[in-house]
Amino acid sequence: MPDTTIPSDIRSREKAPDPNSQLRIRAAWLYYIEGMTQSDVAKQLGVNRIMITRLLSEAKRRGEVVIRIQSDLAPVAEMQKKLEDRFGLSRAIVAPFADPEGDPTRVIAYAAGSYVSGIMRANMTVGVGWGRTLHAMLPFIEGRSLDGVRVVSLLGGIAQARRFNPAEFAWQFAELFDAEGYLISAPAIVDSAQTRHALLEHCGLDQILEMAEACDVALISCGGISSLTTSYRLGHVSEAERQSMIDAGAIGDVLYNFIGEDGEPVVHPVNDRAISMSMARLKRVKEKVLISGGPEKVGTLRAALKSLQPSVLITDEVTAGSLLED
Repeated sequence: MPDTTIPSDIRSREKAPDPNSQLRIRAAWLYYIEGMTQSDVAKQLGVNRIMITRLLSEAKRRGEVVIRIQSDLAPVAEMQKKLEDRFGLSRAIVAPFADPEGDPTRVIAYAAGSYVSGIMRANMTVGVGWGRTLHAMLPFIEGRSLDGVRVVSLLGGIAQARRFNPAEFAWQFAELFDAEGYLISAPAIVDSAQTRHALLEHCGLDQILEMAEACDVALISCGGISSLTTSYRLGHVSEAERQSMIDAGAIGDVLYNFIGEDGEPVVHPVNDRAISMSMARLKRVKEKVLISGGPEKVGTLRAALKSLQPSVLITDEVTAGSLLED
């Protein structure tokens, strides 16, 4: 990996007030992290392309852009503090993102990958959920060989899935750290509550969930229910069932636990058929990192923050603003 440290002469340089710092760092983020063209960045920020070229060059000269952006945006830092205070978080990480109509998956994944890289250590057990944002996080994690690491999937598999299969994500995550992987060898949703009970009680799957309950940290995401998101596209929840859950008060899911505005599972047969870590068990995990964002997930995020009381929230700037609205 390239050296991402800040040179000592830059660290020691006395920094005078710089009126262009906010604009410069946002331009660098949009260009280097979101992958926008300089023309698109100029349009987004309301300046000309020559100005963007100069700002990017200045950011490099100052050492603010190496591999990562070595600066916080003051409004984002303020937003993080407000989230921590409002939701009782030990840490909130807000990825800069200015497009209310855009998809924040990549910027959240970048921020999450950096955070996860920093917390991994030997002999820890990590519980992992699944979803598009978590999958997108993988390229941004700095893998390394760690002794004694165990990675436990928090829900069953999805046969039709490709990139977004929970089992595949858990294995890819485990491989980054030469870790042992523990999977739930059953579908995420089975045909009946009786089948679920039999699989958990008589096939040893509950032992994996017990291991997950004692994990050091759980990395989880959440999904909305108003649009056809990953789980519905893959056919595990029919459109009739989706509508029925909405009628029952469901606003989204965490690990296939379909929850209402209070963050608790709604009374619905689908919840009785899910093979995943329950909300009750998830609450007992010591450290929970909630990684998600986007307008369709705001309600679910707010509910999950209330119910699960995670330690860390990683989201984007637009979603954070929505969460802080009264």
